[in-house]
Amino acid sequence: MLSRTAENLFWMARYMERAESTARLLTMGQRMAILPGAHHRDEWRSVARATGADHRFPEGKTVTESDVVSWLMLDLDNPSSIRSCLLKARANAKSARTMLTQDMWEALNEGWRKLDSYDLAEARQQLPALIDWVKTRVMTFRGAADSGQLRNEGHDFLRTGAALERAQMTLRLLDVKYYVLLPETEVVGGNRDHYQWTSVLYALSGARAYHHVYGGTYTPWQITDFLMLNTLFPRSVAFCYGQLSYRLGRLAGWHDARGACHDTIEQMVTEQESLDSGEIFRRGLHETVQHGLKMTNQLGFEIAQTYHFG
Repeated sequence: MLSRTAENLFWMARYMERAESTARLLTMGQRMAILPGAHHRDEWRSVARATGADHRFPEGKTVTESDVVSWLMLDLDNPSSIRSCLLKARANAKSARTMLTQDMWEALNEGWRKLDSYDLAEARQQLPALIDWVKTRVMTFRGAADSGQLRNEGHDFLRTGAALERAQMTLRLLDVKYYVLLPETEVVGGNRDHYQWTSVLYALSGARAYHHVYGGTYTPWQITDFLMLNTLFPRSVAFCYGQLSYRLGRLAGWHDARGACHDTIEQMVTEQESLDSGEIFRRGLHETVQHGLKMTNQLGFEIAQTYHFG
């Protein structure tokens, strides 16, 4: 496979996953912002910070829902906005059209200019419906790939990109929770803390799966372990690392060669498996998350090097 085609598939999957994950972040921000005192805690800033956009909003100025919806959903100057991600995913798809099924192409192509017609006021008014539309588009694309795409190296590049992006967003969502609690650690374990932690689960569509594993008890330690360590939940960091290891192993077989990325993912899986229940909080949630983000960024760079992305 041409490295350019591989790169298009890899980034198409990343952009689609990023669009959905950003939509989930906006849902989480809405849930946290309706809590008493949310304005004073500046919880929308924590959402912006999780996407690496904190520099956009000066310290000392309260970040509003309008600010975040504009930047994360509509703004074409933001390369990670939902609108930008969907446009770039479609551009990647056009360049790798022969590797996609008809259903995959239609999932990317249908309504691809929908967000062009919204101004900020309309987007805020219809935010839940827009978020559902984004999630449906991405899940339709994902289902089309699952049901119709050949399981060749193109599929492995697609799944590698998706797993890498998903691991990063789960880590970022956990960091949102960390930043929200920073100013007032005395509320840990209170009603608001409980609501915020369950908001993380809902943002990742993990509430029912968590209940199946832990029953009706919700603690920060269990929720963190579930999202970091559970190998059966498809949005957990451990599951994503397992998928990356599997897909990169298949790519090494297709190309009969290994690169630095294969050693890095082995290290990441080994480190993840060494964590025991509750150890993340003993080590420090923020420190653990930041290390995970550093390693996933390194892995993405090494994948590009190994497979000669432009």
